[in-house]
Amino acid sequence: MANWVCAAIAGRNLFPVQHPFSLFTRFVKTFAAPPSNSTLARCAGITSMMRLPVRGTAQELDACFVGIPLDIGTSNRPGTRFGPRQIRNESVLIRHYNSYTRAAPFESLAVADIGDVAVNLYNLKDNIRIIREFYHNILSSGCRPLTMGGDHTITYPILQAIAKKYGPVGLVHVDAHDDTSDSVAGEKVYHGSPFRRCVDEKLLDCKRVLQIGLRGSLANSHNYDWSIKQGFRIVQAEHCWYKSLAPLMEEVATQMGPGPVYISFDIDALDPAFAPGTGTPEIGGLTTPQALEIIRGCRGMNIIGCDLVEVSPPYDTTGNTALVGANLLFEMLCVLPGVKYGNLPLNK
Repeated sequence: MANWVCAAIAGRNLFPVQHPFSLFTRFVKTFAAPPSNSTLARCAGITSMMRLPVRGTAQELDACFVGIPLDIGTSNRPGTRFGPRQIRNESVLIRHYNSYTRAAPFESLAVADIGDVAVNLYNLKDNIRIIREFYHNILSSGCRPLTMGGDHTITYPILQAIAKKYGPVGLVHVDAHDDTSDSVAGEKVYHGSPFRRCVDEKLLDCKRVLQIGLRGSLANSHNYDWSIKQGFRIVQAEHCWYKSLAPLMEEVATQMGPGPVYISFDIDALDPAFAPGTGTPEIGGLTTPQALEIIRGCRGMNIIGCDLVEVSPPYDTTGNTALVGANLLFEMLCVLPGVKYGNLPLNK
């Protein structure tokens, strides 16, 4: 029986190599990196995330990028079903190293793009099962997923799978909205309720939950009271204006401790000046440098997964929102456990 070993050579896509000595299928852990622009033009090749190898499984990977093209849980402007595709398209600009932190993720971790979840665009609740089962398979291989949404509904089934493996987890939730509504029009599953459902099912360690960037008009004056009663730490966007968030993230690192932590980043946490292509934009948001400070401040935490959600290409005429999202996902990759770092940043 012929056997095929998947290998990634010189950062190019995986290709099969016949292996004559084994009677069963194996996947070889290899270190792949985005191909150089000098060997493959950025406008050429398969548009995987960062032009990394494409795999059909997370087996033997340390981290994987996966898309969930789902937007039927949205309450305002749709279009995030096209988010994963556009994020991948803009990600062709990303190179090997983090220029400031000196992170070298592609020399440290086996990383690939494993494609998209086969979502059901006609049944939102069925997608909870589909996504949960898909992520159970990723996690059972020991891989840490980095997810491209999709609307924020997707974080709920992802955390169902994660909590089954790790127990209740800490959460760094970056968003303009708290997403803790109980229901809308009688429906308990939509992009405004994922963290309410997560608390109901005890998926979160509520004393280790940060919600940052919250702002905008509210349905009532006590909108955040429920989150505060659960033990969440809330940092509204106004408390972030005109300042570095690095000191805050030092406090958050202490709050999170050594336990498992999940990062969920809604692109609408950023001001629409930086990320207009989203479904529920709110003025007065975070800046892109503050977004970098938040994610880089997660270095040293036990990050077990991440997502970047709510990029809506139909409202992103320049592609800038997807470009920001792609770079933030790269930053998330750079703070995963096991990533090696080079020399210290240049002096100021």
